[in-house]
Amino acid sequence: MKYFQWLRNLRRTSVSAQILVLLVLVNTSAAADQPAAPFQVSTFTADVTIPLNHRCMGVLPTKSRKIRDPLEARGFVLQIRGQKPVIVCAIDWCEIRNGAYDQWRDHLAAAANTDRSRVLVTSLHQHDAPVTDSGAAKLLREAGLPNELYHERFHSETIQRVAGALSESLKSAVPVTHIGTGKARVDRIASNRRVILEDGRVSFGRGSRSGASEFHRNAPEGEIDPFLRMISFWNQDKPVVALSVYATHPMSFYGQGEVSADFVGLARRRMQKLLPNVVQIYASGCSGDVTAGKYNDGSEKAREELTERLFKGMQAAWDATKRQPLSQATFRSTPLILEYYSHADLNPKTLRLSLNNKELTTEKRILAAMGLSSFARVSAGQPIDLPVVDFGSVQLLLFPGEAFVGYQLMAQKLRPDSFVVGMGYGESWTGYIPTNASFADKFHDTWLWVPPGSQSRIERALQRVLTP
Repeated sequence: MKYFQWLRNLRRTSVSAQILVLLVLVNTSAAADQPAAPFQVSTFTADVTIPLNHRCMGVLPTKSRKIRDPLEARGFVLQIRGQKPVIVCAIDWCEIRNGAYDQWRDHLAAAANTDRSRVLVTSLHQHDAPVTDSGAAKLLREAGLPNELYHERFHSETIQRVAGALSESLKSAVPVTHIGTGKARVDRIASNRRVILEDGRVSFGRGSRSGASEFHRNAPEGEIDPFLRMISFWNQDKPVVALSVYATHPMSFYGQGEVSADFVGLARRRMQKLLPNVVQIYASGCSGDVTAGKYNDGSEKAREELTERLFKGMQAAWDATKRQPLSQATFRSTPLILEYYSHADLNPKTLRLSLNNKELTTEKRILAAMGLSSFARVSAGQPIDLPVVDFGSVQLLLFPGEAFVGYQLMAQKLRPDSFVVGMGYGESWTGYIPTNASFADKFHDTWLWVPPGSQSRIERALQRVLTP
């Protein structure tokens, strides 16, 4: 009798369990059928600090001797319903070029199941930080100079670490309901390289540390974009991430082997401390011809002053931020083909001879390898991606290389009623990208791989992506 009672109880329990499982399955299916939020964002950060005895800025003679403060990669993944994700990643490195730029974008794209073209990787361009170029590294390895431009294993491991952080962030994506925009004038940082000498000649000699010179200190600021622009993403009234962009070379002093994110990274960290729950990202704008040279003498005091001024600019832009509902996000990208500047010093045969000439300094041989890598890139017909993320009244744009500030101003004029934010230092094989006016003023530099005529190509590309 007890046996039959036990059997009936077991059957009741089994039926109840089956019903419970069925309810769970139904609820899970219903939840899966619920549409995801139209927009979601996740944020990621990772350490990208170079090891000791690593070259900085590609060609600086003094390698890293001390880690003064860490280098970071900071970014976000924007998921848009019906589209593949868009990634923005800002890295405390000098430049990422050619095949190395492809490596970064490919790995980050794979981590978010998106396309390479939808990955916006930008370097902040600090000089006590690395330049990477896989084509140049291969040429140097073959010439008996392995790991002279950068440590290749470290580079690979760093990419994997950042991709891992990105992948992990996707588990914590939150809805984006609003987009915020704010801008503020930054006090006494930016000044143009271009100055008029006392004899009337044009010079581009005002570098990052020129403030010790009375002439450079007293010369006018010249053409700059004085505003820091900030884009933020919000979940209702809760801010999630803020991206600040300002056009200036980010160095106070460098070349002594002290690895640092410099005043832009230090200001970002102060802002992060002020708003601990809002991930802070900073990117350099188009600033090939813009430095802190008028206001910076290369001293410790100047670094602190520049840090505080930029931090105050970030604060002011945040305080001025206005939110609006996010109702659209469209990604566009257009191929930009810039020619290789094949003047006598950049002739491939000359560069090949320099690369293999053991009597030359290692730094000159590195420059030769970088030129050959860029020549191969252009010869293969691989264009630069010029992307924009269009939020309707806000556009986020990524320029290649050391584009001059005139290009950023040009983009703003194409959409005068919009909040246009231009980041610089994307694909950086180009080095400097002067405007027509700068070429006319005879701008020239060893860090220049594109010829006169580049402006018209960029103008047409900007029109395609900004005014479709």
